[in-house]
Order: sequence, then C-alpha cells, then structure tokens
Amino acid sequence: MTSDAASDAGPRIRTVPEGDDRERLTCPDCGFIAYENPKIVVGSVVHHDGRILLGRRAIDPRRGFWTLPAGYLELGETPVEGARREAEEEARATIEIEGLLAVYAIRRISQVQLIHRARLLDPDRVAAGPESLEVGLFGWRDIPWTEIAFPSVVWALEAFRAVGTGPLGPPAGNPPDAEDGLAPAGV
Repeated sequence: MTSDAASDAGPRIRTVPEGDDRERLTCPDCGFIAYENPKIVVGSVVHHDGRILLGRRAIDPRRGFWTLPAGYLELGETPVEGARREAEEEARATIEIEGLLAVYAIRRISQVQLIHRARLLDPDRVAAGPESLEVGLFGWRDIPWTEIAFPSVVWALEAFRAVGTGPLGPPAGNPPDAEDGLAPAGV
C-alpha cells in the first residue's frame, strides 16, 4: 500500500448513516462511523474562609484573564477526579469536593461543563501551576469581574453566591437568556 492509499483509509466521507438523523464522517470500506461528541469540562468553585480561588490563565484562549480551576475531563477519570486534578494542576490546590454546583451547555463550542463546589484544604499550599500566571483567594467584592475569562465562570460564581456553603440543591444551569451558551448582554 502506498502512502497515498494509506491516507485514503478510514472515515473520510460525510453521509447520514442508516438509522441516524445527521451527517457523520464514515468509512466507505468498513462502515466505521466517527462520532463527534461534546467535550466535557470539569472544575470547581473552591472556597476558603469566605474567599474564592481564581487563577489568571497562562494559556489561550483568554490568556491573562481570571478563571476557576477547570479543564477537560480525561479518559478513565470521573468528574470528581477530574475537578480535583484540575485544581492541583492549575493552583497546586488540594480540595474536597462538596457536590455538583452547576451544569452548563455551551453549544457554540460543543462543551458540557460540570462545575462542583469544593473546599480548599490547605490555603498555604496554593501556587500557580503551569497553566496559570498567578492564583489568589478573593473576597466577593475583590473578584476581578471585568477580567473574568468566560461567561460560565460568572454564572458559576453567581450559582455559588446563591447557595454559599449551605445545602446544595439541584445544579444551576445556563441563565434563561443564555440557553445556547452565549453570554447575555453585559457579561
């Protein structure tokens, strides 16, 4: 088989497979269907003594803006394990997950975000990881609101403010004026 023939192998034709309702990338030789599914993001609103842990992003998108410790869920890990790992990677933070705070659907980038509420276990150990320029614990009034990286970070902070450290009810979702995952005006 030549290298040109090898490049023709595998899923390469967009078609609607039998029994499906949308186009998928398929292989005409073996029938394999390459399903494209949303990415799952896991993270947490980490609190300690009335303050929230935020990190200034050292990577794109939105380098230099503040965010919660969060990132893509890896294969073979649970959402809770992923949220713990992200806090460790981005802020060197050891956290205790208290429960699911919010679930957001960001249609334009095909993401589902699972945001937990977590308690910071050792505030003296917090430091910037490789994906953060700096990290800090912020009181509500000190949060750099005009420098928040993504609308869903604002939504998660508001969801946390609504329940605080009290009992968690059903997780928050997209604001009514942002059902498609786009930011409402002014965010």
